[in-house]
Amino acid sequence: MRRTNRPKLFGILLVLFLAQMFLHSVPGGIVDRWIKNYGPSGKQGAFVMSQVDPTQILVQLFGFREFLAGILWVRADGFFDDGNYDAVLPIIRLCTLLDPKEVDIYATGMWHIAYNFTDDEQRSDRRYVASALALGKEGAAQNNNTYELFFETGWIWYHKIDDDYPQAVKWFKEAAARDDIIPARRHLLAHAYEKNDQIKEALDLYDQLLKEAETNYAKDKSFYNLQERDTVENNMDNLIVRMVQRGWLAQKRGDYDKGEYDTKPPFDVGFSARVTVDDPKVLHFVGTWNVLPVGTRIRVILRDENYPGAKPAELDWDARTSVDLEPSKTNTYMQDQLYVKNRRFDRRCDLSKDVTMYPFNSRSQRYTIEFYWNPRSAPAHMQDKFGWNGEGMADANFLNTNVRPGQRVIYTTLTLTRDQIFRRGEWANKVPIVQTANYKAEGSTATDDHVINIPALRGEEAPQKLTIK
Repeated sequence: MRRTNRPKLFGILLVLFLAQMFLHSVPGGIVDRWIKNYGPSGKQGAFVMSQVDPTQILVQLFGFREFLAGILWVRADGFFDDGNYDAVLPIIRLCTLLDPKEVDIYATGMWHIAYNFTDDEQRSDRRYVASALALGKEGAAQNNNTYELFFETGWIWYHKIDDDYPQAVKWFKEAAARDDIIPARRHLLAHAYEKNDQIKEALDLYDQLLKEAETNYAKDKSFYNLQERDTVENNMDNLIVRMVQRGWLAQKRGDYDKGEYDTKPPFDVGFSARVTVDDPKVLHFVGTWNVLPVGTRIRVILRDENYPGAKPAELDWDARTSVDLEPSKTNTYMQDQLYVKNRRFDRRCDLSKDVTMYPFNSRSQRYTIEFYWNPRSAPAHMQDKFGWNGEGMADANFLNTNVRPGQRVIYTTLTLTRDQIFRRGEWANKVPIVQTANYKAEGSTATDDHVINIPALRGEEAPQKLTIK
């Protein structure tokens, strides 16, 4: 057998290695071309590429991509600890490109993008939600052998968007179909079914989960199995009671009009609203909601009138086909919750401190303000009166059956101009005010913050007052 000239072979390999290293590091070489064509873009991209030297790029081309991703992810931890969230974005993207099988990076990245970017008053930047979903879709496709990224994507639809429940059902079903899913996490699919008006499907799933939990407890009487069984049983019992008391079964039988149910007669919520521009980019929302129990949170949105992909009280969150971590630098989208207490709400939103999040730089000269309330997103004690689809709710002015097919919701809009928001031109010395036609100033502003009116157990009695000291 002919022996290989090993010193000569090693010499050739060394020459090739040095030549490749030279091609990486020389200006205009492989590294520069990679950054230009494939590297993360923008200010954040420039930052992360400044942290990567040619030898690291060389390492990943030699098959150590996972190693390089790990190094970068360790560095990302430092940025998390320092609160330097902008610097984390390009590292997340680069790590997922280098090691697309690392589930934790995708999951952490989705959470970071969807939840961590907030303004001075802790409102999250909704412009990032579509990016988080796109990252989740990519991660789920790359790791379809595990439930985790299907579940994380479903959670954003269910919790963060909290309105487009068919999407939550879709992703939770995909997660539940994976064998490695944690039993307790399958409960979220039942909750999503319920919010999506798939009540029978929710009940059927609870029945399946209860049988499995009882079998597991019979085999192993651990505290975990006991807790799982009791939780499923409790959820199932609550759902059955609500199906009866809210009139859902009667509606399916066709005799809802003949019985007495908690959702009858429909209750007039008496919504009204006024928006005042107190200072440039400082908006004051006040209004009425004729529902005494504490717990209502009315969604308010301020956006460009022609915001791309805008729908009533939401966006086309699923429009992106690829991951883009750079939000629009011109469009403005603010979403907040108007907390109702003592039948009224009063909230002041200062958008002047976060010019990056609220740039007001688009060509739009008009901005739409949306008010929206959907019973499906409400807590259970509110749904007990209004039902899953709003059948127990009425409003003489703003009850809407079109913006969410099959549902009765509260929805209306007001409009502000750019000059009004910036308090300039004719509005420099005049306070801009827009309001619904039914708004009345008396009795519609917040009362003492330390007093909460509590509804009486008997309808004729006056509400009790709870004073908080």
